[in-house]
Amino acid sequence: EPFVGRAGRLLDKILEAINFSRDDVYIANILKHRPPNNRNPKSEERERSLPFLLRQIDLIKPKLILSLGKVSAQTLLDSNLSLSRMRGRFHNFRDDYELLATYHPAALLRHPKWKRPTWEDMQMLRKRYDELGCQP
Repeated sequence: EPFVGRAGRLLDKILEAINFSRDDVYIANILKHRPPNNRNPKSEERERSLPFLLRQIDLIKPKLILSLGKVSAQTLLDSNLSLSRMRGRFHNFRDDYELLATYHPAALLRHPKWKRPTWEDMQMLRKRYDELGCQP
């Protein structure tokens, strides 16, 4: 199950703050396995797993994608930019989707100063969701 423990509880609170629950969203991981010692995935692991994630996205057809964390954002956007440079705006993703990158909940537990920018991103996500007339 993705996002368990303290980071998972924080994600639940973040979602609730913009009137969502986990039942309203689809959560997927870049990798379909946990790397040893919970380390960041290596580039070859991300490349090997990415086609499976892209297929999931194409099956679900989300209106919006929220990428949580640098590894996720860099992988999906095929970018080496820092997360601070990628967040704060929507990116065109594969011509069919809009992607917003923000900080991973585990990072927020280590760096509380990132909570404000994450809150701004989440408000932007909710606003765009409402503009699109989406239904949870």
